[in-house]
Amino acid sequence: MAVTVAELLAEPQLGLGLLAGSAGLGNSITWAHTSDLPRLWEWVTGGEIMMTNGLSLPSDAPAQVALAEALVKAGASALAIGEKMHAPELLPEFLAACNSLPLPLINVPYPLPFIAIARSVAEASLLEESRRLRQTARIYDLLRLTGTRGNGWHELVARVAAELEAEVLVLERGCLHSWHPGGEAIPDELVQDLVPLLGQDAGAVKQFQWHHLDGDRHLLMMDIPTHANAVLVVLPNSAPHPDAVVLLHAATVLGLELSRAVLELENQHRLGSEFLLQAIDGRYGTADVENGLSGFGVPAQEFFIASMSSADERGLDDIHADLWRHGFATACLRRADRLHVAISAACPQDLLRHAVGPGVRIGLSSPATASGLQRALQESLWALGTAASSGEALVRYAEGPSWLGLTSFTEGQALVQHLLGPVFEYERGRQPDLIVTLKTYLDLQRSWHKTAAALFVHRQTVIYRIRKISELTGLDLTETSALAQVWIALQIHHAMDTGS
Repeated sequence: MAVTVAELLAEPQLGLGLLAGSAGLGNSITWAHTSDLPRLWEWVTGGEIMMTNGLSLPSDAPAQVALAEALVKAGASALAIGEKMHAPELLPEFLAACNSLPLPLINVPYPLPFIAIARSVAEASLLEESRRLRQTARIYDLLRLTGTRGNGWHELVARVAAELEAEVLVLERGCLHSWHPGGEAIPDELVQDLVPLLGQDAGAVKQFQWHHLDGDRHLLMMDIPTHANAVLVVLPNSAPHPDAVVLLHAATVLGLELSRAVLELENQHRLGSEFLLQAIDGRYGTADVENGLSGFGVPAQEFFIASMSSADERGLDDIHADLWRHGFATACLRRADRLHVAISAACPQDLLRHAVGPGVRIGLSSPATASGLQRALQESLWALGTAASSGEALVRYAEGPSWLGLTSFTEGQALVQHLLGPVFEYERGRQPDLIVTLKTYLDLQRSWHKTAAALFVHRQTVIYRIRKISELTGLDLTETSALAQVWIALQIHHAMDTGS
């Protein structure tokens, strides 16, 4: 370890003497620095013994006390003053401040050169550097020892913790949940200590700054270099604290393992998306769907389909990873501005709401089995339509406020078929010009001219198509009641449309 103030004073060839601050003899000295500038503390980074010939010392008591306080606040381990040089009288108030802070105040006998002190500190630092290099090499070797095992992440964290002689946690910045699934929940009192230290931004964590907790415990937080949403928390089991450079290498090793886990997760996510697309399109039998869902960790006999939308489409990008971190495997399919997620029915609604974050609306199907996958998707889309119209964040199928006066997918499907079924049947095998024209016509406040411009067709074409819809449905679209019914049917059709 680095030399302490007491060990430096004990070196007979130096002949140093202690003038005050004996309570700080256990301070570790990381470096020796010479300065005669007036604001001596500005050159302290933490752990230095500051050496001066006295020109840095003010002559009045308040200024000497202020100097001692500033040095301690900056992290200086000791102050050494050259004897018979330029130092003013060291006043009793200054000595008392050094005793109470404490700041070891060392007398450097004349004519001992400061370089002799620096050399002793440097030699001790070389031994510390050798120890640090060996420990760093052991930490990197942990990747080799644990990388190929099934529970590699948790074993790696445990081995890093043993090497650092500390409790080690890797947490998700947003909710302070374990970043990797399977981690133990951290105590509430520790969460209360961490929240004010995190700040709001990724750069708010103060690197290598130890924070004092209740009792004799300390805590350090630092970013994982490869993952902006991951934070390393270290709680030493005993003094001295783990070396800052070793901690940086430990964070790098943990970040590399997280990257490996993320690559595997993204590969599974891609395969799950391909599987769910094929299953929804009806290209698999029930047995294949069961095997596929089980292969992705989703119980095939009782799962939900959750359909999600977000005003910010990027809000859907990482939902599969957020749910994975909270211990729930998924198979996900992204279609345009919606995300469809197959997930265990055991996932609590409040956890689902928490994991996806704010700004995301969720429609949740009733519990389904592999044979009812497509039906579950329709239910989740219906629930999502209900959420969009009611303003609620999460709606389960057939629960919550009804949408447009209807309470189920079955009722909505029946209404759409009753009103627009003849149009869909007429357009089977043709381009859906009639439905597209109807929707555009209603969206543009029944303006023939605007509808024609939007569809790049002649005004008479729009008039013909609307008359054809009236003929097929038996509805007079010049009447308000008929327009209202058709508009409602179009909204329900859009909510249930699996082409989202």
